[in-house]
Amino acid sequence: MRTTMSHAGRPAFYTVRKAALILGLAPSTLHRAIRLGTIRAERQKGRLVIPTAELKRLLGSPIDADQQAGGHQ
Repeated sequence: MRTTMSHAGRPAFYTVRKAALILGLAPSTLHRAIRLGTIRAERQKGRLVIPTAELKRLLGSPIDADQQAGGHQ
């Protein structure tokens, strides 16, 4: 996954599957929201991805993907 300096080690984009996990949704639900225009997604090298900024907007606060995905530190 591509990263940028402005995201300080976080991916600039998440796959639909990973974003669904973070949001607590089924991937099919996330795909439906993308089709309806409720959630913004982009094509990167032919793959549908969710920008980190969109996940932040949906969650209402900065995210820690490992923590959201149930990881432990």
